[in-house]
Amino acid sequence: MKKKESKINIDNIKVVHHKYGAIGLRLFGLGPNWKPSGGLFKLKELFDKHSFWAKNRSLGQIKKMLLSSNVVISIWLEKKLIGFGRCTGDGVYRAVLWDIIVAQEFHRLGVGQKIINAILSTKYIKNTEKVYVMTSRRKDFYGKVGFQENKQTLLLRNLRSIN
Repeated sequence: MKKKESKINIDNIKVVHHKYGAIGLRLFGLGPNWKPSGGLFKLKELFDKHSFWAKNRSLGQIKKMLLSSNVVISIWLEKKLIGFGRCTGDGVYRAVLWDIIVAQEFHRLGVGQKIINAILSTKYIKNTEKVYVMTSRRKDFYGKVGFQENKQTLLLRNLRSIN
């Protein structure tokens, strides 16, 4: 499928590699050029508007999530947060991608691939043996960026409901 024509100059986006635990984003709302930009609030808005799995997360839950993340990437077009992704793992054997999200109006422009590439190229992840991702609706996208279905069974145990 061809990338759609857009007035958006994707070359103007900034990929921000946050430090472990995303302290700048988590505590100060830092965005592009490490300037305060309301990044935490913008991340909540991105989740609320552009996902079904991350709607209504509280700011406290998002802060805790960021604190526990090994790799955090945010994508900005000027002062607008347009994409996000994070990863947890042991740095050797296994890692899992979480919360890969791109604002709807930026789909099919290469933003998601930039997030994946940024995460996979980090020092922490690039030498990991296997990287997992779980998806409900984007299997085709992940296949295009190198992920394959496997024969393993995913088991889930819900420990509690988060409200």
